[in-house]
Amino acid sequence: MRVGRGGKRGKTAGRGTKGQNARAGRKKRPELRDIIKKLPKRRGYGKNRGRTVNPSRKDAIPVSLSVVAKIFADGAEITPKALKEKMIIRARGPLFPPIKIMGGGTDKKLHFKGCVVSATARAAIEKAGGTVTI
Repeated sequence: MRVGRGGKRGKTAGRGTKGQNARAGRKKRPELRDIIKKLPKRRGYGKNRGRTVNPSRKDAIPVSLSVVAKIFADGAEITPKALKEKMIIRARGPLFPPIKIMGGGTDKKLHFKGCVVSATARAAIEKAGGTVTI
């Protein structure tokens, strides 16, 4: 038996309410969806994140050039392994995270190998007569 077509069910015909809920179809708009659609997208994450982003790549450890100049002698070759031996960085395991030499000036002739160097640090190293190789 169809509800709301006359017969033995009076008034609301078993629908229990008035208005939109009593009508055929009885679908309301999902209000929560409207709220969600109005929120701004978080761009750059999930399906919108770039294919070139590598989440397994570790961040570089910043090391000050002035700290390196205090510990190492003039003419020394500085590598990630040498920085670990002098306890400037604390890296676990055989693989080192990338190391970036940052900062201002030094008057020592230092030779950097296997470290990323900032532009200001590179200028200071080369001014003192040192070299930077990758």
